[in-house]
Amino acid sequence: MAPSKVVNVQNKQSGTTITNTKKRITTRSQNPMLNNVLLKAPVLGKDPRFKRKAEASPPKEKTTKRSALGNITNAIGKTLVTHQTQEPKKVTKKATTTQVILSKLKPVPRVKPVKKDEEKTEVASEIVNVRRSLDLEKSEDSSLYVSALEDIGDDSLKKSRKSNIQPEETEKIKKENEQSESQVPVKTEKKSIAAQLDAIPERVLPEGLQWDFDAENWLDPFQVSHYAMDIFNYLKDRERLFPIGDYMERQVCLSRWMRALLVDWMVEVQESFELNHETLYLAVKLVDLYLTKVTVGKETLQLLGAASLFIASKYDERIPPMVEDFLYICDGAYTQRELLRMEMSVLKVVDFDLGIPLSYRFLRRYARCAKVSMPTLTLARYILEYSLMDYSTIMISDSKMATAALLLALQMKDLGGWTPTLEYYSGYKVDDIRDIVILLNEGLHRKHKEALTTVRNKYSHKIFFEVAKLPLKDTLDI
Repeated sequence: MAPSKVVNVQNKQSGTTITNTKKRITTRSQNPMLNNVLLKAPVLGKDPRFKRKAEASPPKEKTTKRSALGNITNAIGKTLVTHQTQEPKKVTKKATTTQVILSKLKPVPRVKPVKKDEEKTEVASEIVNVRRSLDLEKSEDSSLYVSALEDIGDDSLKKSRKSNIQPEETEKIKKENEQSESQVPVKTEKKSIAAQLDAIPERVLPEGLQWDFDAENWLDPFQVSHYAMDIFNYLKDRERLFPIGDYMERQVCLSRWMRALLVDWMVEVQESFELNHETLYLAVKLVDLYLTKVTVGKETLQLLGAASLFIASKYDERIPPMVEDFLYICDGAYTQRELLRMEMSVLKVVDFDLGIPLSYRFLRRYARCAKVSMPTLTLARYILEYSLMDYSTIMISDSKMATAALLLALQMKDLGGWTPTLEYYSGYKVDDIRDIVILLNEGLHRKHKEALTTVRNKYSHKIFFEVAKLPLKDTLDI
């Protein structure tokens, strides 16, 4: 979804200016807090022009969606149609009797090889063999025909075939018969293997476990229950490959408030472009990883956030926004060359490895395994997204952040504490996440300034069950 426009129309007669402003998006000039903190010197010699949507962005009505294999399937469909509608070629020459008979023949499984000495009698033998095969295809019932591969119980036919077969070919025939017999148990083995894969496994569950989520959805291919546990264990192992340190001491020009303001702006961009939540979480991770290794000035902090969103949208979105859209959202503060250079710099710092484990993915997995209701899951998502602005949580692993947000949501909904089911699927006990839950609860009680209200306003909508308006817990029972 492209950002809204701000169009200025000047009346030549009266000299007045009419401004039509659409809601839902705030550019840099309209946000005074962002303009004061992330200030950049104006570019000299730049022609003033109206803010407008990128010309390269297609209108919404003309956008066409295509599937992943759309080109292949369309190509196949076209070829089938052309073959079916293709008219047969007209034959001008009269076909001979041998050609007509040969056109009616079916492929024979075993053909005797022709030797050099028998080339002279090849034409006469073809006619004899054709007539003999036509007689063999006819069954006793005149209305039915037996194919050449079916068994024919005529002893005379077997004798005639055996007389034509040489002793060298008999060994080949025996080998073929042995292979065909060996194929029968192979098919049965394949069926048994498929039955074993479809069979629900019998696992030894720990005490107190209410249900086995993966076993219940074993036959659902969308749940990937066969190796879902291995996937998230693998993601937990990869968390150590993306460490984020306390980089604010080395960032001379930045502060925690400026980072929180940048994340708040990124949440607004995600909501305006209607991007996936995974895109937002990946972009924030890219910002923190880059700031851990590179010193950045305050004039390029917003450029780093836009480039990170641009990279994350390419990785997670089906139809990502264009470069011009991100330049517009920055109110023309940066050029296309600067944005592309920052994009390349971020990719080099992370070594082009964008498979970063995200807390949002862990949260969805754990909530589904615990069979949590949608309002409770939305509350956990609000807690987790609100913690993105908190600098004190950047060094905590994403899997622990997801479990802590889910436990805090259960506490706020009075749905109990940490269950053995959640402990089994997450791999964490209450002692591992107790301090994180207390930290998240303190962050919700902390009153931010008016500039950091995007997340709270977002989850105060009816679409998100107005979870931001729920009363907070002063004391937690954990």
